[in-house]
Amino acid sequence: MQSPDVITVGETMVILNPDQSIPLEYAHSFSKQVGGAESNLAVGLSRLGHSVGWISRLGHDPFGRYIQQVIRGEGVDVSNTSFDDEAPTGVFFKERKFGDAVNVYYYRANSAASRLQKEHVSEAYISGAKYVVISGILPALSQSCYETTEEVIRIAQKYEIPIVFDPNLRLKLWKDKEEAASVLNSIAARSDFILTGQSEGYQLTGTHDPEEIAAFYKQKSPQATVIVKLGADGAYYSYGSENGYVPGFPVSKVVDPIGAGDSFCAGFISAQLDGSDIHESIKKGNAAGAVTVQISGDMEGFPRPSELEQMLQSTDEENGGVYEEVNR
Repeated sequence: MQSPDVITVGETMVILNPDQSIPLEYAHSFSKQVGGAESNLAVGLSRLGHSVGWISRLGHDPFGRYIQQVIRGEGVDVSNTSFDDEAPTGVFFKERKFGDAVNVYYYRANSAASRLQKEHVSEAYISGAKYVVISGILPALSQSCYETTEEVIRIAQKYEIPIVFDPNLRLKLWKDKEEAASVLNSIAARSDFILTGQSEGYQLTGTHDPEEIAAFYKQKSPQATVIVKLGADGAYYSYGSENGYVPGFPVSKVVDPIGAGDSFCAGFISAQLDGSDIHESIKKGNAAGAVTVQISGDMEGFPRPSELEQMLQSTDEENGGVYEEVNR
């Protein structure tokens, strides 16, 4: 069995997105979409021309079949995603009321994905991958999902496959912040690439300062590359003895910010697979995120190569793609 270049594992749900920007209780019509951090990443990488596999569980119901069809249609390998006859596919609702702010309401308790077990993970399937991507959402879903996460880490370490970790902190899924920090920082300590947002970095480290967040994780995993995503301001990185800021890409209007972090990860990993250096990889991640926020939906706005290149060229013309190097 040939492994895809990148493998990720986690829950995907159906999104019900109101057709109007009004309080959810007054919404009567919805668009059906697909969303989940791990499958978002998989779709993003597939659009950029890479082979990628997604491992999960879906309810044996119309929503589960819909998700499988959509993700498979995007070119993602779903051969290791299975159906559960006894548990439903998760659902969540978006609510847009003011500007680009989005509220999210999840209905995922006891979902099919929360019943994912380590036995559903194939060592042979993962063993030949070039990268394994782990999100902090999966271990929060259930004890069996936590054990599945640990199994994926074990396999990746056994075959010396670099682990990319995005904390994707969802505090509502954890007993408390202390439990979340303990589990997620333990995963970070065993990862090769740590890609965290600034706000979740604060929750997990106690500081808002990107440089201090990176230093915190470098202490736990000295060999890791740490990237702190700063939204429109770009990203801060610490790579070996080098660190600095890579500017973001301004956009005229943010339509939907959800999925931008996943798109960043896809752009970054894609560039790494293509042999780009750390600066160019982060720059492509920033560009991918900027493209994505301009379109409604978790993954609908993920760029294809021509769209990513157009965004990169637009900023190169404006500022030459300059980054601020702090230390090298």
